[in-house]
Amino acid sequence: MTDKLTVSVLGTGIMGAAMARNLARGGHTVRAWNRNYAKAEPLTADGAFVADTPAEAVRGADVVLTMLHDGAATLDVMRQAAPELRPGTAWVQSATAGIEAIAGLAVLARQLELVFYDAPVLGTRQPAEAGQLLVLAAGPVDGRERVTPVLDAVGARTVWTGADGAEATATRLKLVANSWVIATTNALGEVLALAQALGVDPQSFFDAIAGGPLDMGYLRAKSGLILDDRLSPAQFAVATAAKDARLIVEAGEKNGVRLDVAAASAHRLERAVAQGHADKDMAAAYFASFDEQH
Repeated sequence: MTDKLTVSVLGTGIMGAAMARNLARGGHTVRAWNRNYAKAEPLTADGAFVADTPAEAVRGADVVLTMLHDGAATLDVMRQAAPELRPGTAWVQSATAGIEAIAGLAVLARQLELVFYDAPVLGTRQPAEAGQLLVLAAGPVDGRERVTPVLDAVGARTVWTGADGAEATATRLKLVANSWVIATTNALGEVLALAQALGVDPQSFFDAIAGGPLDMGYLRAKSGLILDDRLSPAQFAVATAAKDARLIVEAGEKNGVRLDVAAASAHRLERAVAQGHADKDMAAAYFASFDEQH
């Protein structure tokens, strides 16, 4: 079997567009679709074919990669694509969709006779563009050789979390990882807001923790986006982070765990959305510390 495939990418936002470009650069034939055609059109410069409909995009595909907003959007788009999906086609689902949504997508995959892989990714715009995402994947052992070239093109490493019937293991791990990312991002926003309120130079805080166990590259990178007013274009948008935070809270509730920090983070992100920061980097949750536009 050749490792050069026809790959359909459904959803070409921040992450999906970068993944499509890396697939094209890897020598794969890429057929792309996005609800907003204008967002997908630039991929033609990388050699991708941009389709008008999901069904047109998946025509002749060996692998379909979906990178849509959530589980409901993914289910809807794949149903639209169904008339042109061939039995046996591999479906790689890479959005953060939530545990229950993954179960529904797996059911649809069985109905359409597709080989389903849940493969959410860890990373933001920069690692996505560099093909350096961490892929968390689950799905049948038989058939992995077909999706491996796709996962290798978009990520630096793939961690397999489960096989047949264990698709949601990848999404479960993604929610755990995202809970840390979201909590950390909101905490650093509050640190900067408090420093401003108390008249403390943020650099003095960074100097105090430099080189110690409290220091971290992520803290400095995200803080820099706020302090240098580089929140657009987003590495990972506030609105998407808010959706993920809600999925984390719901997962905790349904499994008997109260996640107070995650719930507070969701409220902060939603408040930042309401303030007009939906499309900015998730670090813009910083603005939720202020009652009025800052």
